[in-house]
Amino acid sequence: MSEDGQGDPDGRGDWSRRPRPRPTPFTEPFWQALRQGRLVVQRCSACGVWRWPPQVACPTCLSEEYQWADTTGRGRLYSYSVVHRPVDPARFDAPYVLAVVRLDEGPRLLTNIIDCPFDELRVDLPVELRVVAYDDELNLYPFAPLAAVGG
Repeated sequence: MSEDGQGDPDGRGDWSRRPRPRPTPFTEPFWQALRQGRLVVQRCSACGVWRWPPQVACPTCLSEEYQWADTTGRGRLYSYSVVHRPVDPARFDAPYVLAVVRLDEGPRLLTNIIDCPFDELRVDLPVELRVVAYDDELNLYPFAPLAAVGG
């Protein structure tokens, strides 16, 4: 176990045992961007509101016109929990950090925090996307403290 308490030395554990996300035609632009190392979210073409999770209509103006827009991949830790007893121990290396990150653009994403000792976690911690390969076709989107990614 690493000093951050998250399994292997880089704090990621074995991602390949986790349930595999199932991209749909609607969410494929998000997963495609992750394969390229980018984080995109929907942005309303009518009013400019950024939104997550993906949805057909804008919750602000109800427009169905949107684009998948690049984000900075940076944000702040909004909320978190250190999970010590996973629902499925065969699929998740515990302990791990389940978190909500508020992107600089506004939307909040459910994600994981990696490469961070638990005692350094705090609300409002600056974080940045750290793309992790799930397999040869799919990447995941955990975040790490900005200092841990050279920021």
